[in-house]
Formats: sequence, structure tokens, C-alpha cells
Amino acid sequence: MSKSVFFTAAIAVIVLTLLGWQHFHGGVPAHHILARKDLPVISNWWGALLIPLLTWISLQRVKRRTQIATTPGSNRKSWLIFFAGLGFGISIAIAFTNDFQPFLENVPYILLLLALLIPIFYAEFILGFVLGMSYTFGAVLPTIFVLVMAGAGFILYRFVRPVFLKLFKKSNK
Repeated sequence: MSKSVFFTAAIAVIVLTLLGWQHFHGGVPAHHILARKDLPVISNWWGALLIPLLTWISLQRVKRRTQIATTPGSNRKSWLIFFAGLGFGISIAIAFTNDFQPFLENVPYILLLLALLIPIFYAEFILGFVLGMSYTFGAVLPTIFVLVMAGAGFILYRFVRPVFLKLFKKSNK
């Protein structure tokens, strides 16, 4: 069995176990879009489909990119990017659970600043972010949010970051 199949199956089992536990302990939560009662509700049951699919796609993209990469340690870099996304997602979930508004109000700005340092549009960051937030928010809303931010992060990382790096190099000469 390949690593991708193993990890995808493991994630699927974890998600289904969590959903089963939630089902028998008060019901599977559902979340309103933008936390507004007048907008549609999205059930966490969608995570049973979305998270394994996102895991599979992410692992395939990482595998393809690390096979192409000529730099040593590209697997290590992928793990670091994954854990950065996971940590950021968990920190948002904890801040939301504890109603820590100063952090929550600045999440988009922090994420865009982070996009200047690491490629938040990489599949491993997106997967880590969604996994980190899925217990609190389900899978759909974090996926939508991170994909929008990943688009902005791509522009920042590929086009704005090189300008800053060139300016930094010129100022150090």
C-alpha cells in the first residue's frame, strides 16, 4: 500500500470516527456561512468527503513537487509547511473557542504577512490549515477561506516577495 493511500485512509478513519462520536453525543454540528443566521448552514458531515479528498490531492501534489525538486531536504520543507498550516489553523480554532477577538480580527493580515515568508498556497499548508480548523469549524468553511487566501498568498509570494528580497539585497551591499 502506498503512503498516499495509507495517509488518506488514516485521515478518513479519523474524520469518520470524530463524526460518529459527534453524532452520538449531541449531533454533528453545522455552521452558518460567515456566522450569520440568515446565510445557509453547512454540516460537518461534508468533512467525510472533503477532508479525505483534500488529503489525497495534497499528497499527490506534494509527491509530484518533491520528485521534481532538485534541492535536498524538500520533504523536510514540505513537513515544515504542513505544520505551519496546522499550527495556524489550530491557533485560529483556539482563539475562536476562547473568543480572543484581537487575534481573530487580524487573521487575514497575519496570513498575508505569513505569505511573504512561506508559500501558503502549497497543498501541504492548505491541508494542515484545514485539518487544524476542522474540529471547530468543520471542513468546508476553512477550505473556502484558505483557498481564497492562498490565491492572494500566491501573488504575494511569487510577485511581491521577490521585490522585497531584491530591495533587501541592495540595501545590504
